[in-house]
Amino acid sequence: MTLDCESPSVEQRLHLLGVEPSGLRAWFEQLDQPRYRVEQVLDWIYVKGAAAFEQMTNLSKTLRAALTERADIFRAELVTESVATDGTRKLLLKWPDGQTVETVWIPDAERHTACLSSQVGCAVGCQFCASGLDGLQRNLTTGEIVEQAVRVSRLVTQSQPATPEARPARLSHIVLMGMGEPLANYDAVLAAIRILNAPWGLNIGARKITLSTVGLPKQIRQLADEGLQLNLALSLHAPEQELRAKLIPWAKMPLTEVLDACRYYFEHTGRELTLEYVLLSGVNMEPQHASQLARIARSLRANVNLLRYNPVPGLPLARPSAESSYTFQALLRDQGVNAHIRTSRGQEIAAACGQLRRRQAESVPPDSTRP
Repeated sequence: MTLDCESPSVEQRLHLLGVEPSGLRAWFEQLDQPRYRVEQVLDWIYVKGAAAFEQMTNLSKTLRAALTERADIFRAELVTESVATDGTRKLLLKWPDGQTVETVWIPDAERHTACLSSQVGCAVGCQFCASGLDGLQRNLTTGEIVEQAVRVSRLVTQSQPATPEARPARLSHIVLMGMGEPLANYDAVLAAIRILNAPWGLNIGARKITLSTVGLPKQIRQLADEGLQLNLALSLHAPEQELRAKLIPWAKMPLTEVLDACRYYFEHTGRELTLEYVLLSGVNMEPQHASQLARIARSLRANVNLLRYNPVPGLPLARPSAESSYTFQALLRDQGVNAHIRTSRGQEIAAACGQLRRRQAESVPPDSTRP
């Protein structure tokens, strides 16, 4: 095995968390390594939790040196980490190009969920969300999406002391509800989902993976034909076209087309959809909104998740009271809709999408350099 004299750049290095076995096998062949090395390395990463190649003791020193020279397991730097009183933990990760994304770990008894970002920033521009205030910087790669989940997985594993009596804690659910529109980064997101779902990867069941979208009809239909049993959540937030266009400027396609694509998804996968609806005081909570939302939910046979707005500094929107939120929920239930008010998690650590990233950026002077 011959190593190049000049170290490869980040772009030239292989991000192992973004590669399936077939790609890794071809890469190892270039290093004149036997095929079984693929299984060994994947086992070290996803089962044994190795964070460095030196830990892979059944690999030769020469191979470990080559991997250190040419590949990465992790690429992000942990900029900051915040923990809420309810146990929610938010990570701000910085990539080698200086861009940052947020990842959230949401523990709930034996259920451990990772909320992943799919883009740096967001182009959608929802009027109630901090992620899109500075626009879209770039898509995340497959490896960058998977790395978020692997980092949370290791935090989950480390959170529970190892005892003979205790069943090891593990990452159990994935939600693609962080920064960005997942279906606008379709190829990388789908490849990441397959790695998260694979038995050789994080081995998380497809029915425990939820993708949230503002509704891109073409991509929704494409996703329906992928043969995956994913949960699809539509970020609706308004039950009629005019109001939805105001709240989600990027969602210019007719709502009827979005709903038709969602019906296609249900018919081809058999998976019930969820409608996500952020409750905004004085904006989308009138009785007529409840009636319109109920009609949509019944037509799709969809559940409705209601979420009281988490205020974002600088945005002129208000969080509704608990009383008005429960009144809106009751209106939906009276019309035959399975509607739930989702518990707000991690409010004191800026857990709403994009808030921690924005807060961190505002705390750093423009001419300074972060370590």
